[in-house]
Amino acid sequence: MLIAGRDFTDEIVEQIREAVRSTGHLTRCALSRLVCGWMDWHGFDGRAKEASCRAALLKLERRGVIELPPAREVSFETRTQAAAQPEPAWLRIKGALSKLSGIALVVVNGDKALSRQWRVMMRVHHPLSDGPLCGAQLRYLITSDQGILGGLSFSAAAWRLGVRDEWIGWSEGTRAQRLSMIVGNSRFLILPTVQVAHLASHVLGLASRQLGGDWQQHYGERPVLMETFVDSSRYRGTCYRAANWFDLGLTQGRGRQDRARQELVERKHVFVYPLRRNWRKLLTAPLDLPRLMPSVRTQPPADWAEEEFGRCRLGGRLTQRLMTIARDFWGRPLANIPEACENTTKMKAAYRFFANDDVLFETLLQPHYAATEGRISKLDEGSVVLVPQDTTSVNYSKLENIDGLGPIGTTAEGAQGLHLHSSLAMTVQGVPLGFVDAQCWARDPDEFGKKAQRHALPIEEKESYRWIKSYQAVAAVQKRNPQINLVSMGDREADIYELFAEALRDPDGPKLLVRAKHNRELQDEQERMFETIQAKPIAGYHLVKLPRQKNRPARQAKLAIRFAAVTLCPPQEKPQLPRLEIRMVLAQEEDAPEGAEPIEWKLLTTLAVDSFEHACEKVAWYTQRWGIEVFHRTLKSGCRIEDRQLGHADRLEACLAIDMVVAWRIYHMTKLGRDVPEMPCDVYFEEAEWKALVAYSTKNPVPPERPPGLREAIRMVAKIGGFLGRKSDGEPGTQTLWRGLQHLDLMTEVWRVMASP
Repeated sequence: MLIAGRDFTDEIVEQIREAVRSTGHLTRCALSRLVCGWMDWHGFDGRAKEASCRAALLKLERRGVIELPPAREVSFETRTQAAAQPEPAWLRIKGALSKLSGIALVVVNGDKALSRQWRVMMRVHHPLSDGPLCGAQLRYLITSDQGILGGLSFSAAAWRLGVRDEWIGWSEGTRAQRLSMIVGNSRFLILPTVQVAHLASHVLGLASRQLGGDWQQHYGERPVLMETFVDSSRYRGTCYRAANWFDLGLTQGRGRQDRARQELVERKHVFVYPLRRNWRKLLTAPLDLPRLMPSVRTQPPADWAEEEFGRCRLGGRLTQRLMTIARDFWGRPLANIPEACENTTKMKAAYRFFANDDVLFETLLQPHYAATEGRISKLDEGSVVLVPQDTTSVNYSKLENIDGLGPIGTTAEGAQGLHLHSSLAMTVQGVPLGFVDAQCWARDPDEFGKKAQRHALPIEEKESYRWIKSYQAVAAVQKRNPQINLVSMGDREADIYELFAEALRDPDGPKLLVRAKHNRELQDEQERMFETIQAKPIAGYHLVKLPRQKNRPARQAKLAIRFAAVTLCPPQEKPQLPRLEIRMVLAQEEDAPEGAEPIEWKLLTTLAVDSFEHACEKVAWYTQRWGIEVFHRTLKSGCRIEDRQLGHADRLEACLAIDMVVAWRIYHMTKLGRDVPEMPCDVYFEEAEWKALVAYSTKNPVPPERPPGLREAIRMVAKIGGFLGRKSDGEPGTQTLWRGLQHLDLMTEVWRVMASP
């Protein structure tokens, strides 16, 4: 079960029970440290997140899943002793801000003397006293050359805050994962004896510049946004307004502990202040959830939907609904949601599912990633798995008043939609095994047209970082499966210097094969990269088959092959990056047909290329990159994803995740039918499906006892969808299969009715 963003598996729960049973004096703190170790639950600073773990353990206890050790009594003796200390003589000053010099914020955490001063001051002068403060916290004294002026503190942000979450554009799942990037200004006090105009807003300005570095030093994570609450019955928030904080509106008056929704506290104004220029992009970025690992099942999955989605971290009922929707989408791939769901009850349940805040793109694909890795791990030792990655846009311009979409064209006011970047694992023969990674996002219209500023940004803040993130996902799979050789591939857009630096950092990591775009400078060479490889002698000729694309017919191309080892120099604006030793292969078509554009591929790779055979092998692997483009075309035309009618971008993304797995399955079935045609078709078709299919195709109401081969069944389905099956037609494609499956679903329903007693 998923609690606090962590997957408490049956094994973890049993470990907790055993630890409580076997250890007589185990405290809750000690138990939380154990659980953090088992689950690798640590913060950015490397320390165990004990407080978050204890909160999760309490939720498990309330649900009756575990029984915790008795809670220990807390002694308040130290605080009582501190309260008895005399109040110091505070600074008295009145005048202009210019009379004060050396105004600074001093962190008191870890300094007992300063901390004691802060507590006494807050206890005497602040209406909320000195605490307790929640979660991670930093406390400051406001000092000057004249003396102490006041104090303030920052601590964990509010768990739920309607006006803030709506302003940011958070879903439930994103809020839970990104909340640590917000800090709350929980205390702010200027001593009543200090009456200096504009001092409060000046201090807030100091805090906005200093807090980020201090917080990162203490907790390993740099905050993105500050928030605070102003009691409207006492104050107007003038200093926050003067410091350019945003007033988002009023709270509902519930407070932290108001589970009964009694709303007994005063409503407060919510103020926020961004600490980073791209704060919204950082707070709403796609979730980087801990990956589900492949697991050994005690029982085989009931069907493909359970295999691909059954381990989703959504809870029992939502996961069952997810699998039902996936089966419906597979049965009627060309249908809209109401038509695919067959009846009103299922249709309403599907729309409620997509409207749920926990139903996110990344969450839905997690179990599929694990299933894909399971298929990869079962390949023979030494097998090569190609992982092409590519980006496509999904156009939702036909939908009106949809929040969360962004520009996908050349202008901010033009076509609106989402961008999808996917990494599809496949064998060297082109059989797709599933996705290793996928990212979906909408561009911020406010950032559109600022391409000229990209050179000033680190690679982590650029959209092109998606290539490195996908490579890192492949690297994680490679680390867990050292017996398999993974190769990440990309087109010219993936020619990013930092990507090659990432690939060469670990010699045991996955290899990289990318088509070159930039004519880079080389070490110890007078010419640049393209001129250097062109000057190399032709090592031989290699034939490749080019598939049909748009108006270009399929043909065979004769490529002249050149290869060389080169050392790349870093770009001039990034001299801190290392020089990179890589291999380059140039494949140029000679004697291209009249009217056809000659093929010219300049390939960069971290793979060994020491012979003509090695170079031809890399060229052959690169031709499989077309598979990811075929998939994206199948996704758009087969699933009609651009026709989905849902009210928000988050819901469209969730629906897209299911459609991606359905599209992958039809693509996988097509390829498998060509590679292993004699495989029984019941690996893909249920008994009622293949019997209805054979009965319709043969016009014989009595089906055979054994299912036909997969290739034969695929051709039957394709013929229903319009495939003619002539000798010159080759094998059926995905589009005729989509149409055939649509009709097969109806045939199967009729077959079940006729075959029932």
